[in-house]
Amino acid sequence: MAKERRQVVRFLFLKLDPAWRRLPAAEQAEQKEEFGRTIKSFHAKLLLRTYSTVGTRGDSDLLLWQAAENLETLQRLETAVFSTRLGSYFSVAYSYLGMTRKSIYQFPDDPKHEEQLVVQPADNKYLFVYPFVKSRPWYALPKEHRQTAMDEHVRIGRKYPSIRLNTIYSYGLDDQEHVVAFEGDDPGDFLDLVMELRESEASSYTLRDTPTLVCIQMSLWEALDTLGGATVQQFLDLAPAAANGLTPVADVSEVPLGGSKRVYLGTDAIALFNVGGKFYACSDRCTHGRASLSEGVVDPTTCILTCPWHGGKFELATGRPAGGPPVAPVKTYNVKVEGERILVG
Repeated sequence: MAKERRQVVRFLFLKLDPAWRRLPAAEQAEQKEEFGRTIKSFHAKLLLRTYSTVGTRGDSDLLLWQAAENLETLQRLETAVFSTRLGSYFSVAYSYLGMTRKSIYQFPDDPKHEEQLVVQPADNKYLFVYPFVKSRPWYALPKEHRQTAMDEHVRIGRKYPSIRLNTIYSYGLDDQEHVVAFEGDDPGDFLDLVMELRESEASSYTLRDTPTLVCIQMSLWEALDTLGGATVQQFLDLAPAAANGLTPVADVSEVPLGGSKRVYLGTDAIALFNVGGKFYACSDRCTHGRASLSEGVVDPTTCILTCPWHGGKFELATGRPAGGPPVAPVKTYNVKVEGERILVG
């Protein structure tokens, strides 16, 4: 089996210099618009979600949750952000870097722990983020013992189905071993979950799990307006798009005949395919096991896509399941080619 492509993931927390709030209102609005348009220019290059930490932290104001194919994309985004006028008033409060990968532990009976190599944020209102480091004695335990401890961890998590976990691996890439990001709509549920997890055996081997940052999901413009100053909510919260409502996501040369590519449309990861010279686009997330469908294989005769993990099949044209485990269709997108550009919407 071909090696799965992982994503690099970064949680970039920014703190605003209070001096910015003393600028004239017109200048504040212009700077917010410039900052927002700069971030939106990366819409097809990476997945990016924006959150406000105003009112939940005193040392951070804004979170940019990013997932991309390589580190260079994250570097280019930060360079562009700090090259704006508003960016010059930001400092980095916290920065957590990692990658997606398969867990070494097995949870065959828990669909919430299907392997996640592609970040797929949910639409929950809140995100709870913190770095996580285990003490060295944890790694001295036999793997069977650690598996048993993790099984207990998972059993507790099942009691809180409204909370969804994203685990990012940072070994050797950053100062922590993991970054954990829980999504949910009720802070009380998360509080109760953490209290119960404190009593588990695995928790006794925790060396560090702070700071904990509570983030509120918002559109980019809404998040910028929580900073104070002049409002920019009148600006459209849309990625740059063509007049027909479709957005350029790749060049034709990037998806050769029989090829595929994972691209991004706003906060969505999309699998793009070239089948016999015709382009198709669907959600990159399998509705059964969360696999990256851009890693799948397409039969050029039937135009059936086979998922790389569990063999689920989908009709590329409609997204309907065509065999195997999936029962829910995968979302499809309109595709158009204009010159050398592939547009999706």
